[in-house]
Amino acid sequence: MALRLGDTAPDFEADTTEGRIRFHDWLGDSWGVLFSHPADYTPVCTTELGETAKLKQEFDKRNTKVIAVSVDSVEDHKGWSRDIEETQHCTVNFPIIADEDRQVSQRYDMLHPGEGDASTVRSVFLIDPNKKIRMTLTYPKSAGRNFVEILRVIDSIQLTDGYKVATPVNWRDGEDVIILPTLSDDEAKAHFPDGWKTIKPYLRITKQPNR
Repeated sequence: MALRLGDTAPDFEADTTEGRIRFHDWLGDSWGVLFSHPADYTPVCTTELGETAKLKQEFDKRNTKVIAVSVDSVEDHKGWSRDIEETQHCTVNFPIIADEDRQVSQRYDMLHPGEGDASTVRSVFLIDPNKKIRMTLTYPKSAGRNFVEILRVIDSIQLTDGYKVATPVNWRDGEDVIILPTLSDDEAKAHFPDGWKTIKPYLRITKQPNR
C-alpha cells in the first residue's frame, strides 16, 4: 500500500557506507530526507549525489539528515562514491543504504513500475522528527531532481509548523506569506500585529514571521 503524507515512515535496519543503522534511531530528533537511486554507476545519480554533498551545510542549517538508497552493495557504493568525488569535485558526506534485498525499496514503494529490472524510481521522502512523512516526490529515471526545491519545501514546512501561515507559489524563505483562511481577522490581529494586505477575504498577505 502506498505511503501517504502523515503516515509514519517505515523503520528498518540496513547496512550503509557508514555502517549498519536502524533508521529511526539514526534520524534521532532530526528531520530526514530519504532519497532513492535506480542504481550505482549511473550518470544522473552521480550528479545528484554530488549536488547533495555540496548542499550539506544547507541541510545542516535545517536540522536535516540526508540518506540515499540504492539496490546495490556497500562495496559498489564505496566504489561509486570515488567516481562521484572525482567527477563532481566533492566528498560524499552522507550514508548510502545497500538495499540488495529490496526491503527498503518495497516498504517505500520505490520499485519502478513496468520495468524489467528491479531498480528504483527517483523517490524523495521528507520525514519530520516525529517520524511522520511530510512530503514525497517521485521522478522518472531520466529526470534529475531539483534539490533547491527540496530545500524550499523543508523551509516552508518548518515555517508553517510554527505559525498560522501557508506559503504561496514559488515562495522562498524571507518572502511574504499567506495567513491561513481558517483564522478570522480578529484572531489574525493577535498573530500578526503588523497587519496584512487583504486581496480577497480568503487571501491575506503578510510578512514572513521570524523563525
